[in-house]
Amino acid sequence: MKTKVNRNILWSQIFIDQLASLGVRYACISPGSRSTPLTYVLSKNRKIKSFINIDERSSAFFALGLAKATGKPVIVVTTSGTAVAELYPAIIEAYQQRTSLIICTADRPPELIGTGANQTIIQHNIFKNHIRWFRDLGLPSIGETGLYHLQKVAIKAYQISLTEERGPVHLNFPFRKPLEPFSFTDEVSKKIFQLKPQRITGNKSLNHNTTGNGLANALGRLADELAKTERGIIIAGPMESDRELIKGIKKLSALLNYPLFADGLSQLRFNINKKDTTILANFNSLLKSEKFVERHNPDVIIQFGRTPTSSLLESFLGETNAERYLVNSFGDKFDPTGNAKATLAIEPKYFCHYMTSKLKGKKILRQNLRWLKDFIYADEMSEEVKASLIDKAKYPNEPAVINEVLKLVPSGSNIFIGNSLPVRNLDDLSGIISKKINIHFNRGASGIDGITSSALGVALAKNPALLITGDLSFLHDLNALAIAINYSIPLTIIVINNNGGGIFESLPIANKVKNFNKFFITPHNLELGAIIKSFGINHLLIKTRSQLRQQLKNSLNKNVPSVLEIKTNAARSAELRNKYFNKVKNKLNKEFKI
Repeated sequence: MKTKVNRNILWSQIFIDQLASLGVRYACISPGSRSTPLTYVLSKNRKIKSFINIDERSSAFFALGLAKATGKPVIVVTTSGTAVAELYPAIIEAYQQRTSLIICTADRPPELIGTGANQTIIQHNIFKNHIRWFRDLGLPSIGETGLYHLQKVAIKAYQISLTEERGPVHLNFPFRKPLEPFSFTDEVSKKIFQLKPQRITGNKSLNHNTTGNGLANALGRLADELAKTERGIIIAGPMESDRELIKGIKKLSALLNYPLFADGLSQLRFNINKKDTTILANFNSLLKSEKFVERHNPDVIIQFGRTPTSSLLESFLGETNAERYLVNSFGDKFDPTGNAKATLAIEPKYFCHYMTSKLKGKKILRQNLRWLKDFIYADEMSEEVKASLIDKAKYPNEPAVINEVLKLVPSGSNIFIGNSLPVRNLDDLSGIISKKINIHFNRGASGIDGITSSALGVALAKNPALLITGDLSFLHDLNALAIAINYSIPLTIIVINNNGGGIFESLPIANKVKNFNKFFITPHNLELGAIIKSFGINHLLIKTRSQLRQQLKNSLNKNVPSVLEIKTNAARSAELRNKYFNKVKNKLNKEFKI
C-alpha cells in the first residue's frame, strides 16, 4: 500500500521530528518561500514552539539569547539568498561564546547555482570561519536509507552543538519545487511513516569529555605549586551562571588565601555573604596605582572564564611574569597577551573540586598573610571613594546608573548588560552585592549588534528580566521591538542615551582629533520616545533617582515590554569616572610608597 507525499515535506518532517525527540524545544523562523518545507513542518510540531521574526539578523540573535538562557540548542530557519548572510553576526557571537544553535538554511537546487537564478547565492559552508560543523544535506532522498542517514545527521548536529564542540552548526537544505505539502511528488510505502526517531546509543555521552593524557599529572604538579606559592591571584572572567562552579571558585580562593578578581560578568559579585572575604570588585582601581602593582606582582595566576572585560587587567597580564594557567572546558585560548603558561581543557567545576581535594591533604605554606590583606584593604578603600564621589554626584550620570539599578531590582533578577559603556561601567564600578542576580551578556565578539534581540531571548525564558544598553546599540537593533510586542515579552529596557558613541570620550583620541564629534561620537539627535511608541511599547524619560526607583518597580511588575530612557552627558560622565580612578590611585600610591 502506497501513499502520495511531497518529498521536501517528508524530508523536513523526519529531520525536525528527530531533533524534537532529542529535546529541542524552540525554533526561530524568518518567512520565505524556499524554506516552506521546514517552516510548515515546524508549524505542525507540538513539541517545538516556533517564533516568527521578519528580520533574520534579529531572529538569530533572539535564538542566541534563548539558547543561552535554556542551555539547549535552538533551531534557526531562513530562506535562501541574502537572508542566509543576515544570520552571520549572531553565528559569530554564538561561535565565540560556544552557544548552541542549529542553523537550517533553505537553498536552491544545484542546477540553479551560478546561473543568475533569483535569490540564489553560494551557500555551501558560507559560515566556515565561525561554525562548529557543517553539512550540505543534498536534495531529499526519501528511501529508508536516505531517511535513516538524515536522522543520523540530526543526531550529530545536536551532539556537536550541545556537547562535543558546543556552538553553532549549519545544515544547508537544497529543495526543488514544488515546496507545498499539497503538491505531491512521490508515492511511498506506508512503512516510511512508521520510521521512529532514533535514540542516542553506544558511548555517545552528552557530557563534554574533559580527560586527556597527562592531564591528571599536570593537575597534581599544579596543586603542589599552589600549595607552596604565597603570592597568587585568581581571575574570574565573564562566565555563564553555574552555582556549582561559583561555589568551587570561592572555595579555592579561600583555601589558597588568593585575592579573587571578579569580572563584572563573572557572576561572582552577587549572592555574596560575609564568608566571601577574598572577592574583589574594585581591582580595576587597584591596577591604576603603579605603587600598589609594583609591590603586589603575583607569582601565579589561575584564570577562569572568558577574556576579562578590563583593558587595565589585560595590560597587567601582559606585563606580569607570573605563571598563568587558563582553565576552561574546551581549552579556548582567552589570552590576548599570549603569555599564559598553559591552557587546561577541563570542566572548571571539576578543576576546582580536584584542586580543593588535593590541597586539603597538603600543608599550605602561608607565612605572610599581608598579601591578601593588602588587596582587601585597597578594595574597601576604593569602595569608600566610590561612595563619596559617584553616589553623591549630580544625577543622572552614567557611572551611577548601574549601581542604582542593582540596588533596585529584586533578588533573582536577570540583567542583560549591553556592550561598550554599560559593560565597562559594570566592571569598573559595581560592588559586592548580597542579593542573587544573574548577569547575561554577548561578549563573544563584543559587538553592539543584536543586544536587544538577545536580551529578549533571555527574558522569554527567565524573569524578571532587564536590559541595560546604550543608545547606539538600541538603535542598531530596533527591529527587536517587533519581537517584544508580538510575543508580549516582559523585558524592561534601560537605554542610557548620551546621543552617540560616548565611550570614545574615555579614549585618548578624544583630545587629539579635529571634528571628534562628527567622526567618532556621531550624534544621531533622534527622539527615541517617538520611535519606541510607534512599536506600541511604553516609553518613559527618567530624570531623577526617585523616578527611576518608582518606574523600574512598576515596569518589572508588569507583564509587558517597556523602555526607560536616561539622558546623560558623556563628557561629564567620563570626567567623573576619571576623578574616581585618580583619587583611588593617589591614595594607594601614597599608602604603598616604598
